[in-house]
Amino acid sequence: MSSRLWLIAGGALALSGCNTVNKVPGQEDPYFGESTRYNAAVQVINPDPVYPEGSAEPGANGVKGAAAVKRYRTDEAQQRHRRDARANSGISTTSGN
Repeated sequence: MSSRLWLIAGGALALSGCNTVNKVPGQEDPYFGESTRYNAAVQVINPDPVYPEGSAEPGANGVKGAAAVKRYRTDEAQQRHRRDARANSGISTTSGN
């Protein structure tokens, strides 16, 4: 009998966790989550920047972009990375000791 009582009490406790703070479902506080939305908005510099006519926009530098694609396609970027890594680690790049 005692185990049955514990089972009923545990079930009632678990079921009470399904309760909502709202008296009528669907009528949440209109300001719920406002601090999260505010913090996200503060971190955005300018969500809709306006650029003057004919000016360069971010990422619009075609010369740098074309050079980067060329380095990537010719595997020069990897070689350059390895060369810089060797220079920073103290490993000699010459074959003679």
